Order: sequence, then C-alpha cells, then structure tokens
Amino acid sequence: MGKVVFKDMIMNHKAILFGSIGTLVETSELQRRSFNQAFAEAGLDWNWNSEEYQQLLAKSGGCDRIENYAIQRGVDVDVKQLHRQKTKIFDSLMAKETILLRPGVASLISYALDKSLLLAFVTNTSKVNIDAVFFALGDQIRRDDFSFIGNDTIVSNPKPSPDIYLKALAEMHLDAQDCIAIEDTEISMQSALAASIRCIGFPGANTQGNDFSGAVLVTNHLSADDLVGL
Repeated sequence: MGKVVFKDMIMNHKAILFGSIGTLVETSELQRRSFNQAFAEAGLDWNWNSEEYQQLLAKSGGCDRIENYAIQRGVDVDVKQLHRQKTKIFDSLMAKETILLRPGVASLISYALDKSLLLAFVTNTSKVNIDAVFFALGDQIRRDDFSFIGNDTIVSNPKPSPDIYLKALAEMHLDAQDCIAIEDTEISMQSALAASIRCIGFPGANTQGNDFSGAVLVTNHLSADDLVGL
C-alpha cells in the first residue's frame, strides 16, 4: 500500500489501537523460552521449537495453549500454576534483556500525539505482563499516553472475541469507524475485525506466516515517513 494511502488511513481516524504486546515489542522468542523453562521446571519433557510455537500461536492466550497441548498428549497438569510460572520467568527475562520498541512504533506514537489522536493498548494479557513491558521499555514509552489499557480481567471472552475492542470503544466513547487497529497475529486481527474496526497487520518474528488477508495493510515497519506521506 502506498505511503499517501497509509497517511490518509491514519488521518481519517481519531484513535490508534495497539492490540497486543507484540505490536509494541518483539517478545515472541522470550515468550517461547519462558514456556519451555516453565515446562522443564515442572518436570515436563515438552519443548516448543520455533516452528511448533508458530502453530500454537493460532490459539490466543497462554493458558489455552498449555491446556490444549496437555489434552492432546493426555497429560494432567495444573494449567494455571504452570502459566503463572511461565509469566514469572517471562517478567524476569524482560527485566534482564534490552527491550526496544518495534520498528516505527515510536514515530507512530509521536505522530499520533502530535495530531491529537488517541492511543489504546487493547490487550487481554495479564496486568503483570503489561507492567513488565512498560518497565522494560523505560522512557521509550509512557503509560499515560494511552487512553485505554486492557488486561485479562476486563472481559470474560479473550480474542478472537471482539469484547476487549468493544470495551475499549465504549470507554473511549468512540465508534469503530473512528479507529484503526494494529495486530501482530491473525487471531487477534479477527478480534478487531469482529468489532468492525479496520486493522493493520504487523506480524512479528513468529507470525510472518499468518493470514492477514483481512487487513487493510500488512507491514513490518510502521515508518514515520509513511505517516507523513513523503
């Protein structure tokens, strides 16, 4: 899609909705490592390689991934405890690693604020993970710049249900046509589309093979040049 079209797409809206941690930072490999370490600590012989993890990302939510995986293998595990340990490991890795915003995210946020567009973080991940991301990013991003920040306690049905997006729209007093969403997985994109919100596909390292055919644009770099139509 041409740069001028991308510019017009943004300028015709009142809000930009980042849909997940993965639209801000590339954490999929940290997530995969965290799952595998949690499995090892629990005495499980599971080890998700990159290819397998890409397939597992078709299911939204870490608890659901663990539960489905265990059922397929006929193994009885404490899903919630296992996921809590994975989250603890992930947060520890986030604190130790150098975490940077994905390409173009900083310029997009700066542009949005300059044009008085609202920002939202429409995720249904845990509050602990959200806190870890903002802590790891430090002064690269400001929590207060987001008019809405979701989490896993706000709505009952996770993505691909549209509920978290509908909640964001309601709290921000916006209509779907006022917004453009950015998602890094096919299943999360379906959540935005189900809420009648147009979506930009921004695939991460482990979701390049996802089907983003429903997106109005698919890109690996949210360039500031795109936004100003140069």
